Amino acid sequence: MTVTATRTGLRDGLRIEVHGVVQGVGFRPFVYRTAVACGVQGDVRNAGGHVIIRVYGPEGAVAAFLDRLVRDAPGHAQVDRVETAPLDGWRPEAGFQVLDSARVEGGGRDMPPDLATCASCLRELFDPADRRYRYPFINCTDCGPRATIVADLPYDRARTTMARFPMCAGCAAEYHDPADRRFHAEPIACPACGPQLSWWAGGAERGTRDAALSAAVETVAGGGLVAVKGIGGYQLVCDATDGVAVARIRDAKHRPTKPLAVMIPDLDAAARLADLDAAELTLLTSAARPIVLARSRAGGALAAGVTAGLPETGLFLPYSPLHHLLLGALGRPLVVTSGNRAGEPIAIESATARRVLGPLVDGVLDHDRPIHSRYDDSVARVVAGAPRLVRRARGYAPRSLPLPVPTPEPLLAVGAQLKHTVALAAGDRAVLGPHIGDLENAETLAAFEESVARLGRLRGAYPRVVAYDAHPGYLSTRYAAAHFPAGQRLAVQHHHAHVAAVAAEHGLPEPFIGIAYDGLGFGDDGTFWGGEVLLAGYTGYRRIGRFGRAPMPGGAAAIRRTARMALGYLFGAEDLGAAPPVSLAADLLARLDVREVATVRRMVERRINAPLASSAGRLFDAVAGLLGVADDSAYEGEAAIRLEAAAAGYPTPSALRWRLVERAGLWVYDPVPTLTDVLERAGEPAGLVAARFHTTIAEVTVALAAQVDSPNRTVCLGGGVWQNRRLATETVAALAAAGFQAHLGERVPVNDGGISYGQAVVAAAQLARR
Repeated sequence: MTVTATRTGLRDGLRIEVHGVVQGVGFRPFVYRTAVACGVQGDVRNAGGHVIIRVYGPEGAVAAFLDRLVRDAPGHAQVDRVETAPLDGWRPEAGFQVLDSARVEGGGRDMPPDLATCASCLRELFDPADRRYRYPFINCTDCGPRATIVADLPYDRARTTMARFPMCAGCAAEYHDPADRRFHAEPIACPACGPQLSWWAGGAERGTRDAALSAAVETVAGGGLVAVKGIGGYQLVCDATDGVAVARIRDAKHRPTKPLAVMIPDLDAAARLADLDAAELTLLTSAARPIVLARSRAGGALAAGVTAGLPETGLFLPYSPLHHLLLGALGRPLVVTSGNRAGEPIAIESATARRVLGPLVDGVLDHDRPIHSRYDDSVARVVAGAPRLVRRARGYAPRSLPLPVPTPEPLLAVGAQLKHTVALAAGDRAVLGPHIGDLENAETLAAFEESVARLGRLRGAYPRVVAYDAHPGYLSTRYAAAHFPAGQRLAVQHHHAHVAAVAAEHGLPEPFIGIAYDGLGFGDDGTFWGGEVLLAGYTGYRRIGRFGRAPMPGGAAAIRRTARMALGYLFGAEDLGAAPPVSLAADLLARLDVREVATVRRMVERRINAPLASSAGRLFDAVAGLLGVADDSAYEGEAAIRLEAAAAGYPTPSALRWRLVERAGLWVYDPVPTLTDVLERAGEPAGLVAARFHTTIAEVTVALAAQVDSPNRTVCLGGGVWQNRRLATETVAALAAAGFQAHLGERVPVNDGGISYGQAVVAAAQLARR
């Protein structure tokens, strides 16, 4: 970014507003030091969510200051915009000052995510001579909690959960010393004045400070299960090498097969557990410290139950001082997973954690610094050479994202149902809130409503319009109807939101080819979509192609019982000229209960509770069922994940049979020849056939894209199916070979976690063009 300032001389000062992520990242101390180095006078203060600077001095000194203001900004800052205006006749007092913050109403306020413990604080944490030796809440302007403790902006201690901890003389001296690393570090604390640990077992407090930490370490080392209060919520922790402890944690969370994340002390430990490439190492060591999904290394020390038979391990490094202390004392990999039961939001309040998690664990390692906002751990993987967020939460949210078309009034986007997030848009930016979970119970719905209220308060923007998913049964859709009148509601089609999110993140021009592959989304024709090809812009789209339809016997039951989806294709696949291969499915029919098969057949034939879906995700489920890879899914997408895992180790083979046909003005991929080929290859290893199926879908995607008459050869791949590393990598390469430029989400998940951002993008564009 370049900045052109109004000319200033010795008679005039200059007022500078810096917008972006400029609070909570050491920006005011940086401004102070830069001003002193450049020889200008004036002051700096936080105001709302931005920074206001007044400077006075020789023109060359002011110009140098402005140049360095952007060029040398702190690493965690994000300078989006710099505005300048003359201050005629203004003269400051001598020197440069950091002033008290000013409250400013209105939108456009950004705040930083939580930052992992920096190297300097880490050295102090383990230095016996330092006054913060082994203090679990050490931080500075370069690291520590941010979004999770902020109640309002501007970002000052008085508006964080640290307000209850008055600074001691030592901390106050550091806080006010411009030469100190903790100059205006709002969460500053030490053992004399800051938060403290406590250990709870058997419903009572059993120790504090070092004794509390020692009790937790001893419990985990002995094979126990501990709930730990982290940065953005409680976590369940156990020894990842102890099979019995891992089984206990699965039972406590009601999570029978979904893989568990593993925290390791350092990169050497990570290398023993996974094969990490350079991009994965960069992601793993970033200040965001996400969980990184990486290929497991054979012979690793983890208990088998951690990955549940999948070839990837979710690894992450310690990101708080407390995690560093735990890992340092235990010297082994730990399962560190969200402190909740399946389907519920992560616990953030001490009373809730002790009541809900206490009976499930051997002790709770608590502390008295309140968590203001719930932030789970982020999850990422490297796909096609670039990092991609699977779950956007701690370390990334609530950084704002661009809107291609600014919204004329603040708007709220309430997302979908699964992997739920909300977004709040004002001006040319949208804040995508952290992952909440699946909207399926009162607790998660309450967390959603809290997130909406907090986003509005922190952003300083109160929405007058709501964007929502067209599915009438979603709780988010019902929320929109209950809280906004009809004239202030905008429905955004699910798959349009998916591809618009990808296009907006990358700043792509209209029109673009959108290819949305996911489980389900409510379509314009009243059926469920999920294998869609769109010619899209930010305000609308035209459907060009789709996958062939099949019934979902039992509706949502077919998602959990994926063998039913296989039967749905066998008994009722859309007639596109090829008969479903029922006679070839002897293995599937033989291993299923004859009564289940008969019931499903009747449902399909009579069209009873068997909604039609043109879904890529459901086709992956069906192939997993036909190959015997997975007949059930204990969590969303499990069958498809296991199908990808089965294909691992097989180099890209030739495709299965496939074809496109024209129906009612659309190009339709007929999956029946593909499924027939799957069954005819009964003599091949299931993994090889699974690999062939992935190649097939990549080829089909290129062929469908080629049917779109578009002046741009830009393709946006959106929807949860594109989390499949193998499919995404093959498809991006195949599209490139065919002359297309393919884009996937990076900062925004391609799954339903990105839907709210896509809704905000579409709604903003529609509002602007009314």
